[in-house]
Amino acid sequence: MSNKKELIVSAIKDGTVIDHIPAKDLFKVIKILDFEHMPNQVTFGGNLESKSMGKKAIIKVADKFFADSEINKIALIAPTANLNIIRNYEVIDKKPVQLPDSVVGLCKCINPKCITNSEPMQTKFEVVKDDSVSLRCHYCGKITDSEHFTLL
Repeated sequence: MSNKKELIVSAIKDGTVIDHIPAKDLFKVIKILDFEHMPNQVTFGGNLESKSMGKKAIIKVADKFFADSEINKIALIAPTANLNIIRNYEVIDKKPVQLPDSVVGLCKCINPKCITNSEPMQTKFEVVKDDSVSLRCHYCGKITDSEHFTLL
């Protein structure tokens, strides 16, 4: 039996690795971080084997180091995600994502009568942390649970 370790997703010299994303949420994380408009090299893998999660996803972004305010919003979708900061192919820092106190312009309010659904304005939510994560609309007060988040 061999102890050979094989990289499924290639290494990056410098940048950020977002690991331990639930496999089913990979494309939601990609949308939240707006990788479609990012000029950096982005590599991702989905449905990778994980001892702790069963299946996971991973994203590697070359030459990009995220501000906490940019990255922590993925905790709404992927609270188990971790960030690995890479310099010269070595992990120099590891940290979990943390739930922000609020999010702006990320999700749609589920209340059809909310002003954000009829007027051209950004949505704004307070993050409610109980047994699960929910969002309370700043404008109408409607609470949306994590199963019903609709990303803009």
